Amino acid sequence: MAVHDDCKLKFLELKAKRTYRFIVFKIEEKQKQVVVEKLGEPSQSYDDFTASLPADECRYAVYDFDFVTAENCQKSRIFFIAWSPDTSRVRSKMIYASSKDRFKRELDGIQVELQATDPTEMGLDVIRSRAN
Repeated sequence: MAVHDDCKLKFLELKAKRTYRFIVFKIEEKQKQVVVEKLGEPSQSYDDFTASLPADECRYAVYDFDFVTAENCQKSRIFFIAWSPDTSRVRSKMIYASSKDRFKRELDGIQVELQATDPTEMGLDVIRSRAN
């Protein structure tokens, strides 16, 4: 599975310049490559992010999560989320699962990885608990 250059470029912008809050990636099966599907503005919320994931199709996503530690320090973590809802096609789940590690290696700077099959597995409480 090829990775479109735009994927790496946009991820670097999110990581270095914080240009985006999140990026949703999609595998184009016909072209056999991962492409950028949606970019989230820095002002967008976690709810905006979860709403941008299709309910019955797999996606990869990167989310830049800002939080305050118990010591009152402002921090952020870059989450890689493999979204694979139970209702998606088996073939699609297999393609996303088999391509995930290779794609993730292309994005240098991922700090936390989550695998989610329904929205509760990537709720804000889960994100918060994994961020520390």
